[in-house]
Amino acid sequence: MVDPIADMLNRIRNAQAVKKENVEVPYSTIKYGIARILESNGFIKGIELKGKRTKKIMELGLQYKDAAGQMGGAKRVSRPGQRQYVSALEIPRVKGGHGIAILSTSKGLMSNREAKKAHIGGEILCEIW
Repeated sequence: MVDPIADMLNRIRNAQAVKKENVEVPYSTIKYGIARILESNGFIKGIELKGKRTKKIMELGLQYKDAAGQMGGAKRVSRPGQRQYVSALEIPRVKGGHGIAILSTSKGLMSNREAKKAHIGGEILCEIW
């Protein structure tokens, strides 16, 4: 596995496609931060940490609306081989404001709306709508 963030997004998309209630994702601090942002914006129901030390996993509760997944799609923007950085003035709107972009900033992970409010740029990790 080369890109753990892309793997996490694919696991969520695949689990929603077959209408699963939960999906398990290997734990890392950056993936936990992304999951917290997804939970606060209503894309997933909850996060439960399981296991100890190196065997730690996150169980994400998936959320559905009208028999379709709440998360319509996800796109990995900044890849390990090609990083994408933006200034505070260049932060994109996703799907006309209906989606979010997750940025890694000097103040930690935050959504595009939070980063615009704080006037902070950073690396665009992914877009979710």
